[in-house]
Amino acid sequence: MDSHTSPYPILWLRSLAFWVVFPISLVLFAILLMLAAPFSLKTRWALLQIWVQFILWWLRVSCNLTHEIQGEENIPDDAGIVFSKHQSTWETIALQQIFPLQVWVAKRELMWIPFFGWGLWLMQCIHIKRGSGKAAINQLITQGKARMDEGIWVVIFPEGTRVAAGSPGRYRIGGAALAEHSGRAIVPVAHNAGEYWPRRSFIKRPGVIQVRIGAPISPEGKTAQQLLDEASGWIEARMAEITTL
Repeated sequence: MDSHTSPYPILWLRSLAFWVVFPISLVLFAILLMLAAPFSLKTRWALLQIWVQFILWWLRVSCNLTHEIQGEENIPDDAGIVFSKHQSTWETIALQQIFPLQVWVAKRELMWIPFFGWGLWLMQCIHIKRGSGKAAINQLITQGKARMDEGIWVVIFPEGTRVAAGSPGRYRIGGAALAEHSGRAIVPVAHNAGEYWPRRSFIKRPGVIQVRIGAPISPEGKTAQQLLDEASGWIEARMAEITTL
């Protein structure tokens, strides 16, 4: 039974079950991360993986929502830049299982959210001040290069904010500039999570989220704009294939 045939009360009750557990688990694991602060980032990452696996399991049990990935073989061994479509909260969780040790590029305001923001800080995210223009891009290039030199992936949502399913966002140049200056490849990711876990929505719809991972895009001989055009073009082409709205 999918979201088109499931009675609304059942969807609501399933979603309620998910939301009862989700914030409690988030707080508990944030506390565990804080207790693990004296240890290495890899240790905290291993701890975080337990939470990610639990949430994806609970999402399947409570809401009958799973995912299917095509293109995992495209993930290279060397750390690079994940360019992901941003429709939902789901991908901020699932990408941590799909890709190796990683940091996110996030707006600075998120760092002040209790527990969630503290977790971002402990996972050494690159926090950018919105509206700071070239300074933000320079910060991203400097910190992003340093992270990847340590073997840590950099996850970027180039649209900058969640975009409703079926709507293309405006792709920003920062991640492509990082690729140009670091020489690291971009791995584009498309998914339709927003159809099942919509932004600002209480309801989670049952089904199978489709994830597509593209071949690495080499920055060699390309400008940041060319890289952005290539990555965003690939993502939006895949979105046209998997979007069901």
